[in-house]
Amino acid sequence: MKPKKGRRFTSSFKLKQKGIAVTGTWKTVQIDPNLFADEEFRDIVCLEELTDYKLVSSSEVGKVKEKKRKVESVSEEGNEEEPVVPPRKKKKKKNKDLRRKPDKNGDSNASEVDELVDEEAKCNRIIKEANIEDHGCVAKSISSTEVAQKKRKVAENKTSEFQEVLPSATTSKKVKNWTTKVLSASNDHRADVSAWKDLFVPEPVLQALSYLGFSAPTPIQALALPSAIRDNMDVLGAAETGSGKTLAFAIPMIHSVLQWQKSNSSTTRNDSASKESHQHCDEKRWENEDEAEKLNHQQTEDSGDEDDASLMTGSVMVLENSEFNSSANTHSIGSHKKRPLLGLVLTPTRELAVQVKHHIDAVARFTGIKTAILVGGMAAQKQERVLNRKPEIVIATPGRLWELVKERHPHLSNLRQLRCLVIDEADRMVEKGHFLELSQLLEILNDSQYNPHRQTFVFSATLTLVHQIPTRVLQKKNAKKMDKKTKLELLMEKVGIKGKPKVIDLTRKEATVETLTETRIHCNTNEKDYYLYYFLLQYPGRTMVFANSIDCVKRLSSLLTILNCDPLPLHANMHQKQRLKNLERFAERESCVLLTTDVAARGLDIPDVQHVIHYQVPRTSELYVHRSGRTARAASEGLSLLLIGPDDLINFRKIYKTLEKSEELPFFPVETKCMTSVKERVNLARQIEKAEFFNSRAKHHDSWLQQAAEALEIDIDDDMFMGNEQEESQKQKMLKGMKKQLKHMLSQPLFKVLMKTKYPTQSGKLLLPQTSMSISESALGAVSKQQAKKKKSIKLK
Repeated sequence: MKPKKGRRFTSSFKLKQKGIAVTGTWKTVQIDPNLFADEEFRDIVCLEELTDYKLVSSSEVGKVKEKKRKVESVSEEGNEEEPVVPPRKKKKKKNKDLRRKPDKNGDSNASEVDELVDEEAKCNRIIKEANIEDHGCVAKSISSTEVAQKKRKVAENKTSEFQEVLPSATTSKKVKNWTTKVLSASNDHRADVSAWKDLFVPEPVLQALSYLGFSAPTPIQALALPSAIRDNMDVLGAAETGSGKTLAFAIPMIHSVLQWQKSNSSTTRNDSASKESHQHCDEKRWENEDEAEKLNHQQTEDSGDEDDASLMTGSVMVLENSEFNSSANTHSIGSHKKRPLLGLVLTPTRELAVQVKHHIDAVARFTGIKTAILVGGMAAQKQERVLNRKPEIVIATPGRLWELVKERHPHLSNLRQLRCLVIDEADRMVEKGHFLELSQLLEILNDSQYNPHRQTFVFSATLTLVHQIPTRVLQKKNAKKMDKKTKLELLMEKVGIKGKPKVIDLTRKEATVETLTETRIHCNTNEKDYYLYYFLLQYPGRTMVFANSIDCVKRLSSLLTILNCDPLPLHANMHQKQRLKNLERFAERESCVLLTTDVAARGLDIPDVQHVIHYQVPRTSELYVHRSGRTARAASEGLSLLLIGPDDLINFRKIYKTLEKSEELPFFPVETKCMTSVKERVNLARQIEKAEFFNSRAKHHDSWLQQAAEALEIDIDDDMFMGNEQEESQKQKMLKGMKKQLKHMLSQPLFKVLMKTKYPTQSGKLLLPQTSMSISESALGAVSKQQAKKKKSIKLK
């Protein structure tokens, strides 16, 4: 009996540490015939030894041992009459169990066992005569052709089983992601993609675009793709928000990976056809089972873990569409050892990284390309495990990526083979004082890990936006006037673009989109809450409210919660799972408020955002453009409203000057007769919020003091506590009364319909007027009405 190398295959891949790979051949050892007379050695068929071997990692052992397990399952299938199949855990004692079966199952089973043993002996003789080199799996089949046929059948059955099980899991995940609506498949799944064919888009990508219903490219895509794919040029792209910049760099990257796979597979085709098909079948089976096991493990974890969810989506796409893979792609699956990192995308925020991953997965669904995401706020160990699967494309934020590069992860150690580098929202990424890790990464990529054939893509909506330098700065000796050309040259120097890139600038002079309606309200700082609450009540819909600080978001969140507006906060101090959940909820609800800092200002493509409110005026023009760009995307209309207080005037004037606005921003129309009741509600809500804030702070202080005293075993005077029981009960009574009063106010309609009932009617019935300014009227409609009235009055003058 041939001894087995290492341990038997176990169901969990985590148990494997190290194993061996066969480099030499098995040599027969002569056995004394007298040994067979001994009862203890009666099971021995032959004895062979191996002297040439090497230690390998657990991933390669998995492939070898998977082959063993698969051949065993095929031989068991061939023995159809056997009623009892031994469980996986007892495979070590298979021969002994089979020998004992006649005692339990009768003579028929005994004959079947003898047949199996005869087959083993015959198989060993065939291997010896043919001098076939053993690569780690023990052959147990009668002939190689029959085994190959059975393997194919088993692999096909397994694949079909996974295809039936996995799609149901992915659909449940897709519903929760805010990119679902944009990336949902078209109804007929056969959109005409003839407009893309002149742009040199690969065939599998065309199939995905047709499936997604993207019938025509956007201007930035039409200009960027030929230069990137045909001419292999670096690209600097500036286009307005919502113009499809993600696909402008995703499609060339996928094309580059496919080209590498094609060239790599052609070098490996010199091997014999039978060996190649045998190896590919086993590797595919191993990958499928590995993915299925990962999926099962994942379903037991928290559904909000976007790291695992996004990775699962990428892996399922490979399995679900394995039948669409071309012959070039099947060769590329190969061993993990030969698959380097080919594409790297860097983004400023975690949410944007998640979104970019979903877009790339959607377009690469018929290619078999694997993607991975590396962002902070999620378990680094999980992300390391995903990197061990050797994904061709990695989407990352600079901090977590640099952390894993410093730890010398094997997949990130050789970046010389990187074919595509993308820096999304580049102007923000290379800003002075931000993203120190990015500058260190770029230093490595342009020095020790430099690849002269690497393509670089740099995209942003404000790439060519230039600030007007104050005259006091220009008066200095070495002062240089900044223009678009100088800004792009500095950017190219920082990123490391050495050749002449393709520069595409599709931005307007005003930098914002044509379909965006920009308005403003001038008020005092303490009045901003009134106008915000008024707007949210009068014009319900999907609204994003931006603030400059986390404290402001927290205060507004508690205030609007008291006023029954159910806001969803989003800021950097929140857990990553909660941030992603809030984004998903915001995308699901038709009428909802997202209170956020500038963490959500760049890149996020949330569908049907109708209004963007700048509760505090942004500090830079770029931020204003990106904030406003969350609405009016892909040729749809949207509204941007600035709440300008006395402190915001300086920033507002700077933005106005930089964006070179030809006309003054119109004032947003406000129904003043409603403002009295709005102020009453908001003032009462402020008092409640303030009381609750001080109560929670006092409780926190007192509990901390109590715990510290207990730890030190000392007594504390009552004076040291922030409140006594009597005062506390009075405050609670007051708070309860205020809440009751506010509840009554909120139950009353705010926008009352005023009717005159003095005079009788001819018909004998009271004709009710239509609801005033009706809540059904949109904010855009109100602004356009006001603009029309203004123009009319000017004409009359």
